[in-house]
Amino acid sequence: MAAGRGAYVWRFDSGRICLDLVATGPGGGTPRAREQLEGPARLAGWLTAARLVPPGTALTALDTTWLTRFRELRADVERLMAAQLALQEADVEPVASQPGRPGEGYALERVNSLAAHAPPSPRAVRGEGGALVRTLSTEPDCAGLLAVVARDAVDLLTDPVARSALRRCAGDACHRLYLDTSRGGRRRWCSGEVCGNRERVARHRRRTAAGAAVPTAGAAPSDPSAEEI
Repeated sequence: MAAGRGAYVWRFDSGRICLDLVATGPGGGTPRAREQLEGPARLAGWLTAARLVPPGTALTALDTTWLTRFRELRADVERLMAAQLALQEADVEPVASQPGRPGEGYALERVNSLAAHAPPSPRAVRGEGGALVRTLSTEPDCAGLLAVVARDAVDLLTDPVARSALRRCAGDACHRLYLDTSRGGRRRWCSGEVCGNRERVARHRRRTAAGAAVPTAGAAPSDPSAEEI
């Protein structure tokens, strides 16, 4: 799923908001991906597109401090998800006394600390035309919004079914994290429309190139040493 207006469109393909945050980093998508949270304005856009805040929500306190804290949470979540994937690939259960990957313990402490804060309180109010729309009781602060993402990460990592569905995209030029909720758990790409389509196009081109390289039946092979007359 993509969201956004104008020149920049955000992608929300992972199935969880904490994984969508990881995907905004230079290491969260393709090898050539750049930093997507480039400044406070871009962070504000992501918060709205991710539906952490309703459209039009005032974020007057949002500054570079918010940006730094969201990037730090992103790095911590990515580290914890990488550790979970490593356990799955090794097909072992974690042991309480077993040391984790470097930095994993500190990342877990920070995520737990952020999750302890109260998230923004939602309210339903009448909008234009009389339909109920979502708003927030007060202008959200940074800690409250970080708590939403941190709690999502905690919920994912502590849910045996959800965490077992954690995957990394099999696309040649992508390593996004996502949850495989497909029947049979055979989803290979973060997005069938993006990486899946890219892989199908590449496969078609390989078949076409292979077909063109096969000489026509009965045709004499060319002699590269023959002189052109």
